[in-house]
Amino acid sequence: MILIVASSKDTASLNIKKQILNHYNFEETAEIFQENPVYSAEVNGKKVKLVTLIDESIYAQDLTDFFPNSELIVFISRHSSISGTPTLSVHTPGNLGEAKMGGIPRKVSVSPANAMRDVLKAMTRLKEETQLDYEVSYEGTHHGPSLNVPTMFSELGSSPKQWNDLRAAEAVAHATIEALSKFDDFPAKTVLGIGGLHYNSKFTRTALGNEIAFGHMIPKYAIPYVDVEILNQCVERTLERVEFAVLDWKGIKGKHKPKLIGMLKEIGVSFQKV
Repeated sequence: MILIVASSKDTASLNIKKQILNHYNFEETAEIFQENPVYSAEVNGKKVKLVTLIDESIYAQDLTDFFPNSELIVFISRHSSISGTPTLSVHTPGNLGEAKMGGIPRKVSVSPANAMRDVLKAMTRLKEETQLDYEVSYEGTHHGPSLNVPTMFSELGSSPKQWNDLRAAEAVAHATIEALSKFDDFPAKTVLGIGGLHYNSKFTRTALGNEIAFGHMIPKYAIPYVDVEILNQCVERTLERVEFAVLDWKGIKGKHKPKLIGMLKEIGVSFQKV
């Protein structure tokens, strides 16, 4: 079963949810979760449930206690940034260091690399088809929850203006459902991304232009927290087998490069530079 998760405290999330219910054959069930009705549909032969949290998505650490048979969890969510740049984005949740925004310290969720790439590709196509003036981007692994099943955030941002943009919310809704319909299809090689900005345009272009799917992405600012344990966790907690690491070489401080390469060798992961 695939689980789509909205939050009643998140305007963008509720707008994306509304578009999913408008465009797809979800039926309200008799089941209630956190005071909200549970919706159900079959998408390309896969059972999908849509639930709504009463709290913020990043704090849904106990979600799998209620839905233990989840094969994939997708949080439909707002994205916030100081710049306010209109952005459609996708990432895996989890904490490379402290748990400042939900989840468990030094624990990442399982990353569904090909599913995230499917969202990224669909967002890019829909943005062009509908002439949305938005950027499309991968984000680095960050915030909670830290779950033991494949989990991703499909996001609309980065300010209240965008959260209330129903055309953009519709694009996120369609991209999310399109990715779910392809789940279990893993055509692209899976890699670990390291370095660069939180919104990594190099990794985004690489995934869109090649048969490469990024799982966890460790941005430049998080590299100081990373040790062999965390690096290995990012590899092991990826749904598909990680074939190699892709290093945003200019986006890694010189003083961190030797240690990073040493750790990759220690865990037996080869690397390529971009």
